[in-house]
Amino acid sequence: MDVLELARLQFALTAGAHFLFVALTLGLATVVAVLQTRATVGRSAIHARMTRFWGRLYVINYAMGIVTGLVMEFQLGLSWSGLTHFAGNVVGASLAMETLVAFFVESTFLGLWVFGWDKLNRWAHLAAIWVVTLTAYASAYWILVANGFMQNPVGAAPGGEGLRLTDAAAVLTNPSTLQAFWHVLAGALVTAGFFLAGVSAWHLLRRTPEAEFFGRSLRIGVFVAAPALFASAVTGGRQLQLIRDIQPHKWAEFSDGSSAARVGALLMLTSFAAMFFFSLLNVLLALSRRVIVTARLWHVALIAAIPLPYVAMISGWVFREVGRQPWVVDGLLTTQDAVSDLSPSAIRFSFALFGTAFAVLIAVNTWLLARQARRGPDPVTRGPEPVTQGVLV
Repeated sequence: MDVLELARLQFALTAGAHFLFVALTLGLATVVAVLQTRATVGRSAIHARMTRFWGRLYVINYAMGIVTGLVMEFQLGLSWSGLTHFAGNVVGASLAMETLVAFFVESTFLGLWVFGWDKLNRWAHLAAIWVVTLTAYASAYWILVANGFMQNPVGAAPGGEGLRLTDAAAVLTNPSTLQAFWHVLAGALVTAGFFLAGVSAWHLLRRTPEAEFFGRSLRIGVFVAAPALFASAVTGGRQLQLIRDIQPHKWAEFSDGSSAARVGALLMLTSFAAMFFFSLLNVLLALSRRVIVTARLWHVALIAAIPLPYVAMISGWVFREVGRQPWVVDGLLTTQDAVSDLSPSAIRFSFALFGTAFAVLIAVNTWLLARQARRGPDPVTRGPEPVTQGVLV
């Protein structure tokens, strides 16, 4: 492979792997925030235990997502200096805002939530997780501002040494950004729903004594994933319509091409169809509390289905990114002009380094999630305020 191909493959590896962490983080943050709201308002002990258990898994995944995000931004500056030089005046501010939101506001309030169980008022503690959730949404939005501009460059004009910003409102309200944002949030809830249902099914399959805990968690997962899949279908359909209007070359790849973009689109649609019909069955089965606990074959299917949202999201991402080739900024900057002036040996070294690092991070995250998921929830504790007793980690 030449320098350009290795640089593209390296970015696909780092950005795609990071995206997988983000999908679960966004969805789990929302679920945990809602669970804690129910526990705080209703003084529900079982919802408080759910908050702690699923919150631990969220924190593990979030921490790994932060590490992969740092590595991704480092390799962006290393391998794609042409992009930052040409479009930095437009996308630089949104990337900086994402860094401020994710690494300062979101991380600060997550720290308050993690270490504030015995120290914060229960309403302040609840507010902390909602700030974490909303800032996670904001972080995703700012990333998609940059990506949406690369898909549909509006609000900018050629300047002396690159693009100059002419209409900030057009950049911030870019339809390519806004429609992708809602689609990503829906996909994240699908991912979280399948994750909750699959982990809960594993415990129920093993005849856990915590049948009520994981039975309720399984139902939550099923009833989160089903409407989220519908929302994903609606937002995905609107994105396809937008692509046909503003990126006819990408639409051509989807309609009658034979590239990786078309393969990604077909895999995305196939995965979505499988999840959609499976979710209809899940909703019907989850209506019976007895079936939730005793249907062992269903439990196996739920466990096996955990990877499906990841397959759908990463294949959709491949279609979105590969479909606009050979452009990085559609119609304005080619991939060839965006890549840094690197030697073949340098890009091979960085590719091997980043590939190894991400393989290790994914393996560690999977091991930590599986280990924590197998442990199950904390034993039932007694005390005047279940929501604020105990320590999360």
